[in-house]
Amino acid sequence: MTTWQGWQHFATTPPQTPPKPGDTPRSAEERLAYHSAFVTVRTPAITTLATQVRTLMLLGRHQQTTARPSLIVTGPAAAGKTTALLEVGRTCHLAHTRKHPAPPGHTHQQVPVAYLLVPPGATAKTLATEFARYLGIPVTTRMTQTQITEAVCHTYTAAGVRLVLIDEIHRLNPRTTTGAEATDLLKDLTERIRATFVYSGIDVASTPLFAGVRGAQLAGRASLITCGPLPARHGQTRPFTDMENALDLTQHPPGTLPRHASYLHHRTAGRIGSLARLIRQAAITAICDGTERITKRTLEAVQLDHLAEEHSRPRTRHPARTA
Repeated sequence: MTTWQGWQHFATTPPQTPPKPGDTPRSAEERLAYHSAFVTVRTPAITTLATQVRTLMLLGRHQQTTARPSLIVTGPAAAGKTTALLEVGRTCHLAHTRKHPAPPGHTHQQVPVAYLLVPPGATAKTLATEFARYLGIPVTTRMTQTQITEAVCHTYTAAGVRLVLIDEIHRLNPRTTTGAEATDLLKDLTERIRATFVYSGIDVASTPLFAGVRGAQLAGRASLITCGPLPARHGQTRPFTDMENALDLTQHPPGTLPRHASYLHHRTAGRIGSLARLIRQAAITAICDGTERITKRTLEAVQLDHLAEEHSRPRTRHPARTA
């Protein structure tokens, strides 16, 4: 998705939808593919981010003299930051193309959204090259970082980019020379491209990004949205109900996942990424072994990511050593 063609395919491909009453039953292979991709649960972070992005895009629409206000999505690993970023980007893309449809017989010439990853060990030149690669701007080894940046700013402006999503922002370290130059490049781009910038990274507030003069500039322009753990219960609703309603299993009793809410929350530490993986793997197992239902035994048999397994592993107390 870090190219325009890839992003356009993602944004315009209809998301997975749960089966509806009266639908023709899907084959086992179709249901395996469905649970492999599965649905996106609309977390509080997605709702908050969508509202904030819409507001900031309106706020910065006619701003000319300084960089537009930006957003940073932060939180622990597997908390749903990238998912929130992509869902909001998809919504913006579709809203823009509905409002500004391409003429009949023509492809859409405007590019409302750009999605990029900060490369490991990013320098100003490699970061500028990522911006260029997204729109297919030709870059040669002889080009300087300034030349690439000029081409990027000109092309992004001509293409009408309105929202720039930058993931893995925690990879930038302004305390190093190359990291400082890359951070300065981002500041330069926010002032020259008429777009709202939204960043995403792991525990950004505790990284060097907010340290020093450059960090103060970023902190003074960016609002922070935290993707925290999902609660086991929220008022009268439980976040596991949406996932259960989306299952396509022939023998699964309704209410099973909400009944195991405490177990599911402890097992995944409330991380939506770990939870989604747990439910998807359990559903695929249920189809493969023919049981067509998720039970606690099925859930316990799933080997989750190391982060979740370390959290849910019982802690044993070791006796104190005696001299």
